[in-house]
Amino acid sequence: MSLPHAILTALVEKPSSGLELTRRFDRSIGYFWSATHQQIYRELGKLEADGLIRALPGQQPARGQKKSYEVLPAGRAELARWAAAAQDPKPLRDTMLLRLRAAAVVGTTGIEKDLRRHLELHERQLAEYEEIEKRDFPPERDSTEDRLRHLVLRAGIDLETFWTQWLRHALAEFAGLPGDERK
Repeated sequence: MSLPHAILTALVEKPSSGLELTRRFDRSIGYFWSATHQQIYRELGKLEADGLIRALPGQQPARGQKKSYEVLPAGRAELARWAAAAQDPKPLRDTMLLRLRAAAVVGTTGIEKDLRRHLELHERQLAEYEEIEKRDFPPERDSTEDRLRHLVLRAGIDLETFWTQWLRHALAEFAGLPGDERK
């Protein structure tokens, strides 16, 4: 149920068209909650039908023109209700961890190479997050809104830091395995 809330959040921040939302998801929200443009457009239709958003007044887009949306009071109330509700953390589901468990019983062929690839990907993502932090969150940006957005980014930085450290540890373990175990 979180995609509608991700869309409501983005629209409260700035009224947007479906295309603009897709682009914003690609640049920010998508780092922690991804969605395709088809999913976004489908949810916009549902949110509008449920009376939570509306097309901006005075816009009657012709075929091919984009329609921009804004959040209605009922949408803001739903977003506030959802944000305030307690939710349990989701258990970790990671394919690489499952593959390592399987490798313990069927052999490690291909795993070490993929661990190195994952390390490269996480290092790249970490560098991107750190660049965003440097660019978008200088010390003088201290509003509540900025601090909470920075907190979300810090979660990404900390998670990528965890994964890069863990992957280095896993690769060190692989280096200590007998040669015939590491094909």
